[in-house]
Amino acid sequence: MAAEEGASRGQLARRAGIVALAVLSSRILGLVREQVFAIAFGAGRVLDAYVTAFRIPNLFRDLFAEGALSAAFVATFTQTLERQGEARAWRLASLVVNTLAIVVGTLCLVGIVLAPAITHAIAPGFAESPGKAELTIRLTRIMFPFLLLVALAAVAMGVLNSRQHFGLPAAASAFFNLGSVVGGLACAGWLAPGYLGGVLSEISGGVPPTEDPALAAHAITGMAIGTLLGGFLQLGVQLPSLRTVGFRWSPVLALRDPGLHQVLRLMGPATLGAAAVQVNVFVNNNFASYLGDGAVSWLNVAFRFMQLPIGLFGVAIGTVTLPVVSRHAAHGQQQAMRDALRQSLELVAILCCPAAAGLALFGVPIVGLVYEHGRFTAADTAAAAAALAGYALGLAGYAGIKVVAPAFYALDDARTPARVAGLSILTNLGLNWLLVRGLGFGHVGLALSTSLVALANFAILFGMLRRRLGSLGPGPAATLARVLVATAIMLGVAGAVDHVISSAVSIRAVALHALRVAIDLPVAAVAYWTACHCLGVPLPRLARRQHFPRP
Repeated sequence: MAAEEGASRGQLARRAGIVALAVLSSRILGLVREQVFAIAFGAGRVLDAYVTAFRIPNLFRDLFAEGALSAAFVATFTQTLERQGEARAWRLASLVVNTLAIVVGTLCLVGIVLAPAITHAIAPGFAESPGKAELTIRLTRIMFPFLLLVALAAVAMGVLNSRQHFGLPAAASAFFNLGSVVGGLACAGWLAPGYLGGVLSEISGGVPPTEDPALAAHAITGMAIGTLLGGFLQLGVQLPSLRTVGFRWSPVLALRDPGLHQVLRLMGPATLGAAAVQVNVFVNNNFASYLGDGAVSWLNVAFRFMQLPIGLFGVAIGTVTLPVVSRHAAHGQQQAMRDALRQSLELVAILCCPAAAGLALFGVPIVGLVYEHGRFTAADTAAAAAALAGYALGLAGYAGIKVVAPAFYALDDARTPARVAGLSILTNLGLNWLLVRGLGFGHVGLALSTSLVALANFAILFGMLRRRLGSLGPGPAATLARVLVATAIMLGVAGAVDHVISSAVSIRAVALHALRVAIDLPVAAVAYWTACHCLGVPLPRLARRQHFPRP
């Protein structure tokens, strides 16, 4: 039994590792994409127009295309596959694709027609800048079809995940970033000959060219077309694998199909839950706007660093866990479902606790190494690092939600996560008032509030899930206790080494940041691994393939 559980945990860790590597590549390419836009256009009129135009389709993507839709589809598709066979499952997949094409395609057409009204609603101040609103409208119309492409890509990802294919679907967003950069630069060079050459000349120290607003507008239009090309690539790269796993599209349309109704029934509350997250972001920005210059930027920088471990651990583990628990739920195998959830949550604790502690302890050198250049000062680094420490407190909560919330979808219950997410709006608002206005914690209070909400949401969802499934056993609590001890040992060892380096070495700030990161992080990793090994923490044995059954 122990050997079987070890193999299961190892297989889960291996699959999560594959997804984590794919997510890491996507995050890196996403950073490159942002840097390309910043270098080519700077923070000004044309980039403002692009960011605003992309906000609407990107918001819809966050609300349902890559979250609610994928989770609802995976749960329903897996249950249909297990209970009714492949033929019914492939029919459901075609039905969802066809329904999406009609509904989301219509939404895109409406968005294109109403682009002027949408632009005025989300950026009314653009009307005061000559040509800025018109440019935003043009870019909005170009990029609105991106929503349909990413919705179809989410279905493709759901099919492949249900068939135990995780790497390529997780890497699809990396292909989006790659396609949008390469395709965008190619289109910008085609529509605005000479613009990119002028940028390169300026970077290399040449004489800056005379700014031509019309040429810049043509160049950013090319980048918008590149974004659409990236969406095509995100979908297209998954199509060969769909054929490999047996999917064949059929022109079926049955709006009364029970499988389709289940997908929509699960999607509705899940979309509301995602909307609650967007409301919390808006509330936090509102509070931050009253904290003076820099607060919004510091929080944004800090959360960018948080997105990496959330994606590597929370999203990766949640992605590979959902098909497993959905399959067990379809067969009524509650004990197997409990075992899968226990192993996933243990993995979250093992990975997230040291990551959170490392981000909190080494926030200054990590932030400084990446951002402390030009006008981003040492004071900005310290402020962003303080926010990062506040965010890091809730890392395990963020990642844990990615595991337990989809488990409710597998149980055909999307309402519970949505209600908890809705409750988080009031909780977040109250904590913001207490920590920022009451206790005067400033922007760090907003980060702490976000973390406390994440931890509270996880605790509530976990408690409700235990009521539905029964106890997951003493494993998670015992593992968490040993992980916390190992993390404390890691902090002591790595903190001492960091103190010696900071006190003994006197070099330029960025070089010191690089030295601290290069020495502190490996020392912390070795100290944590050694402590876990001595304490008997069930570390995932990724290097020993004999622990993994063949897929």
